[in-house]
Amino acid sequence: MRDDDRTTTGDELETTGDERTQVAIACQGGGSHTAFTTGVLRTLLSELDWAEEYELVGISGTSGGAFNALAVWYGLVTADERRAIEILEGIWDDLAAESYHDRMVNSWVSVYSRFQSEGGPVPGVSPYHSPAADWGQARIADALERHVAFEEIPDLCAYEEPELVVGTVNVTDGTFETFTNEAVTTDAVLASAAIPTLFEAVDIDGDQYWDGLFSQNPPVKDLMSVPGDRTPEELWVIQINPQHREDVPTRLSDISDRRNELGGNISLNQELRMIERINEWIEGGHFDHPEYTKTDVRRIQLEGYHYASKLDRSPRFLEELVERGETEATAFLADRDSSD
Repeated sequence: MRDDDRTTTGDELETTGDERTQVAIACQGGGSHTAFTTGVLRTLLSELDWAEEYELVGISGTSGGAFNALAVWYGLVTADERRAIEILEGIWDDLAAESYHDRMVNSWVSVYSRFQSEGGPVPGVSPYHSPAADWGQARIADALERHVAFEEIPDLCAYEEPELVVGTVNVTDGTFETFTNEAVTTDAVLASAAIPTLFEAVDIDGDQYWDGLFSQNPPVKDLMSVPGDRTPEELWVIQINPQHREDVPTRLSDISDRRNELGGNISLNQELRMIERINEWIEGGHFDHPEYTKTDVRRIQLEGYHYASKLDRSPRFLEELVERGETEATAFLADRDSSD
């Protein structure tokens, strides 16, 4: 998106009459299930006309969603949609459990997670006493740094590029914190994905951070708190925890699954409700100022998977999720076209 015919300054927007629809994308976290988001983003990047019809003004993510947000942002600002797709695919290929040792670890973790969800008595080991925790975080860091030159990010942010937002929670203060633009480092992304039972808290400037699933999942407010001419006209939420279920769960594992989904959606629904209220105030004439722009919220949701499988990195399962994402994104675009 740094090509001359793709990026303009605020003054140029007034003279060139850029009428592209401004879009922000929020990627909810959810472990391996966020491979679904890769399929969604791959479809959106390849099927939509970003040069003439749409402009990405911001992208956020938490946990695995932060991997996807980072990949898209970096690919776009350094090259184009094709490069963003390549980075998305490359990161998830590297995270998949391919080697014999990794497949054994993945199998054990998946069984452990499933047994735990059934209420079974399972032994626990603190990540502060497990060498596997350090190995896991190092593996994630290697996968990210293989595709993203983090040292370049501050310079890339000097241009008028989309907002990049990563969600975390400060362990000791209990505050929701986001890392934006040039503050997005390897450690910031690791912190966003630091599941407390699996990984140690990540130290950033003397503060300790955990998985952003406890806070803004995904961050929305930062995508909206931008100058008026960069406020998104549409917010597309890629949601890993489904909003609705057809039946009331009765089995213990299903009850735990639904509780996990509801808990994971609390912050998201609160932030989306605030956008709805502001839209109502704008429509009611209470905010008659160009700085206030109505934002339409649209969701693309993953449904039908138990939360215990969020730790499954088997290549076949990840590919299934990617394909599911492509299917849902295609349906989303078709529905969007028919409603416009």
